[in-house]
Amino acid sequence: MDEAAGDAAERSSTIEFDVAVVGYGPVGMVTAALLGAAGHRVVVLERYAGLYNLPRAAIFDDETMRTFARVGIAEELLPKIHVQRNYEWRNAAGELLIEHHFAERGRSGWAEWYMMYQPELESALDERVRAAEVEVRLSSPVTGLVQHADHVELQVGGEQTVRVRWVIACDGGNSFVREALGRTMDDYGFSEPWMVCDFRFRDPSAPPAVPTARQVGDPAGPTSIISLGPRHHRFSYMLDSVEDFAVERAPEKVWARTRRWLSPDDAELIRVATYTFRSLVTDRWRVGRVLLAGDAAHQMPPFLGQGMCSGVRDAQNIAFKLDAVLRGRLGDEVLDTYQQEREPHVRAVIEKGIELGRQQTVRDPARAAERDRVLLGRRAADQHPEKIRFPGLVDGLLRPSPGAGELMVQGVVDDGTRRDRLDQVVGHPAHLLLDARRVTLDDDLVAALADAGVRVVPLHGSGAAPDHVVDAEGTHLAWLADHDAVAVAVRPDFYVYGTTPDADAVDTLARALAAALGAPARALLPRQTPPVAAAWSPS
Repeated sequence: MDEAAGDAAERSSTIEFDVAVVGYGPVGMVTAALLGAAGHRVVVLERYAGLYNLPRAAIFDDETMRTFARVGIAEELLPKIHVQRNYEWRNAAGELLIEHHFAERGRSGWAEWYMMYQPELESALDERVRAAEVEVRLSSPVTGLVQHADHVELQVGGEQTVRVRWVIACDGGNSFVREALGRTMDDYGFSEPWMVCDFRFRDPSAPPAVPTARQVGDPAGPTSIISLGPRHHRFSYMLDSVEDFAVERAPEKVWARTRRWLSPDDAELIRVATYTFRSLVTDRWRVGRVLLAGDAAHQMPPFLGQGMCSGVRDAQNIAFKLDAVLRGRLGDEVLDTYQQEREPHVRAVIEKGIELGRQQTVRDPARAAERDRVLLGRRAADQHPEKIRFPGLVDGLLRPSPGAGELMVQGVVDDGTRRDRLDQVVGHPAHLLLDARRVTLDDDLVAALADAGVRVVPLHGSGAAPDHVVDAEGTHLAWLADHDAVAVAVRPDFYVYGTTPDADAVDTLARALAAALGAPARALLPRQTPPVAAAWSPS
C-alpha cells in the first residue's frame, strides 16, 4: 500500500460518527432524533452551553405535528399548546379585512394550526434526541470544515477535530457552515425590522382577553399579536429602523404600547428583542457531503408561520434519504433530490408570505385606505379568501401518476387491536395502502416489501379480516376513489410516491417504491414460472 492510500485508510478508520448535526434548534433536534432512532451514529455540535430557552417560532401546522408524533412527543405537547382556528387581518380601525380559517383536523390528521412556547417544544425534543442515543455536545462551535472523499473534518472550538461521514447544517440564518461553503443567497428584497415582546400570564387559568392570532395593518405602526400557547403571548411591532429599538425596548414604552390589552397585573414581560425578517434562498443546499437545512438554507417572512415548519420538512426529506445512503441501499446522488423537491415548496411559501406581508406593512395612509376599500369590498361581496394551501412536490423521487407529490392524508384506522391515526397504528415506514375490496398482493411480495422497509396496509371500509385495517372514517379509501386509484405508495416523509388505477399493476408500483428506497433488486424480482426448455438449433 502506498503512503497516500495508507493515509486515506487511516483517516477512514478514524471516522467517529455517521452524521454531525450542526445546530440544536428544533430543525437540528428533529434531524438528530430521526437519524438516531434509525440506528445511526449521530453527534450534535451546538455552540451554546445549553438549550436556547427563549421563544423564536410561535406556530406549527398539522404536517409538523405529524412529524412530532413520529418522534414521539405529540401527546406530551398537547396540554402545552393552543389550537388556533382562525387568523385575522384588521385595519387601524379594527375592521376585519381578511380571515383565514383552520380545521380542527387537517389532512395530516392533526389540527391545522398550533400556537406554542418554543422552549417547551425544545425540552421535549431534547429528551427524544438523547433517548435515541445521540451524542449532544454543547459549547461546541464549529469553526472549520474540510471535505474529503469519504468524510468531513469539522474543527470544533479551535481545539478538536471531529470526523464524520455527513454533515447536516441546521445552524440558522447566520450559518457558519453555509459561509464556509461559500454559498450565496437569492434575496427577494422583502425585509423589515420588528420589535418582539413576549409575556407570561400571571394566572394562566384566567388569561386576559387578548387576540390569539391577529395582524393589524395600521400605517402608523403595523402590529402582530400571537398566542404562544396557554401561558404566553407575543406582541410584535414594526419599527421604522433597527436603530429605534434602543429606545423602544424600554419596559415603560412596551407597556404603553400594550396597555389596551395587557397590564403588569396581567402578565410579566419576559423578553424584548429585535428581529429583522428576511426572504432568502441559498443557491445550493448540498455541497459534497454537507447539506443545509432550515434557516441555513432558506429564510422567510413570519406572516404564514412556516419558518420552523419548512425546516422540519427539510429534516424529514433528508432523514429517509440519508438513512438509505448510510445503509448502502442508495447512492448519494439521491440526496440531490432534496433541494429539487423542497425548493419549489419553500419559494411558494416565501412568495405567499411576501404577498400577505406587503398588505399588512403598508405605511402610506392613502395606500392603506385603498387596501382597506378593496378588502372590505371583497368581504362584503362574500368573496372569502381561499384556505391557505401549500404545494406538494413537483419533481424528484416520484412515479408520475395522479396524486404523486401530494402530502398524503391521514385518518383514523383500526387494526383490531388499536384504533388511532394511521401512523400510530401501522408504524412509520413507507407504506402501500390498498383498497382491499379490489386488490390483494401475493404473500411473498408482502414479506419482501416488509424486508425492504415498506409496510403493506390492506384497507377495508368496515368489518374485520385477518391482516386487514379498517379505514374507520373512510379517509384513505375516499382519497383513493378521488384519484381513481386502487393503491397508493407513500414515502417515509408522508408524501405520495405514486398511485395506480390497475389492480394488476399494484405489484409493479410496490416494487418501484421499494426500489426507489434502495431495496435489493433480487428481493423484489417478479415471480416467474420455470422456463420451458428450448429446442437446440445451430448458431
